[in-house]
Amino acid sequence: MTHSEHSTPLEARASGPLTGQVRVPGDKSISHRALILGALAVGETRISGLLEGEDVLNTAKAMRALGARVARTGDFAWSVHGVGVGGFAEPSSALDFGNSGTGCRLVMGAVAGCPITATFDGDASLRSRPMRRVLDPLALMGARVTAGGEGGRLPLTLAGARDPLPIVYRTPVASAQIKSAVLLAGLAAPGVTTVIEQEASRDHTELMLKHFGAEITSAREGAHGRRIDLTGQPELHGATVVVPADPSSAAFPVVAALIAEGSDLLLSDVMTNPLRTGLLTTLREMGASIEEGEVRTDTGEPMARLRVRASRLRGVEVPPERAPSMIDEYLVLAVAAAFAEGTTIMRGLHELRVKESDRLAATADMLRINGVKVEIAGDDLIVEGRGHVPGGGLVSTHMDHRIAMSALVMGLASDRPVKVDDTAFIATSFPDFIPMMRALGAELA
Repeated sequence: MTHSEHSTPLEARASGPLTGQVRVPGDKSISHRALILGALAVGETRISGLLEGEDVLNTAKAMRALGARVARTGDFAWSVHGVGVGGFAEPSSALDFGNSGTGCRLVMGAVAGCPITATFDGDASLRSRPMRRVLDPLALMGARVTAGGEGGRLPLTLAGARDPLPIVYRTPVASAQIKSAVLLAGLAAPGVTTVIEQEASRDHTELMLKHFGAEITSAREGAHGRRIDLTGQPELHGATVVVPADPSSAAFPVVAALIAEGSDLLLSDVMTNPLRTGLLTTLREMGASIEEGEVRTDTGEPMARLRVRASRLRGVEVPPERAPSMIDEYLVLAVAAAFAEGTTIMRGLHELRVKESDRLAATADMLRINGVKVEIAGDDLIVEGRGHVPGGGLVSTHMDHRIAMSALVMGLASDRPVKVDDTAFIATSFPDFIPMMRALGAELA
């Protein structure tokens, strides 16, 4: 299946300057974690700025099904009354996470530490994605898969541990989802649960666990890694969570403003956690004009206002160790690379093969069908930038929201319009993307 049952195609054509000030939706990673930790805490958690996309709403439904009281109290404002660590109730029906790998894998970790059984399911895209990398460490902690698809794919039924075991686990790849699942399961285990990463992944779970009252430490491990130690069986307390604007969502208007001549755009409250700013670092190396102002910190997360102006970009080489800090942004970075002068080489992108689609192949296809010379060499993506993109192609989105948005951004500055076969899945992460871009001056029809 390559598109939704009721597809909504769209065309992007060369626009004038993009101007104005916007706040992109709340960060998806923070939104998922706020709901889950709120459900595992004692008392009330108040969340402002929550991303109200389908992925996060499915996590909210899952928390209700597991016994927490979750309610929307205003625009992007939510209240969660938690059940305490290890207090989840057995759900009466399958937990459906739609398109969200993050929500599904994190909740698997939270359920693994509880003496309950739950069935996990999702849409056709999520059913095709591997879960074994999360299930393997959870099995070491005492959880069991009692029914499931081949290779640990959904739908599957997970029996949580009655007496969860603390473990020391070295992650096979830099993955915040694996780390977070182990830490969430470790909340219910006695003693210390330790995760060791060879390359540090985003640290939102650690920061938020600390915000909710957990005893957790993080220290350097080797040249690029981290060692995280969590003391189990804490009493987490309800907290106030301010969700910053999502840097992965901001990536699309940022790149659009860089490539659309004359653009001058302000984006407020964008998270600037250094483990999430690989794209900004790379774009600045390419010559992008991106300035930060109004810097502040809330809920342990730094954020800033970004001013982005149209810029002449040049090709660069992106090192593989930067991948964890921008793994969701490579698609739209490839668009920027297509408009740059010279060759851009993005190294070490193996994780893109196991996202909502094979994003490495899909990105190359998106560029190639629009006249850009591109090559995949192992896990590297090589884009030959010529300062412009011919366009004129029809892009297959493969039920992937980021492919759809990246292709539409490309069309805003290409020589000929770019069409995408389906925009329905944009709602999983950025429900207002199309009207917001139109309000800034984008030609989308």
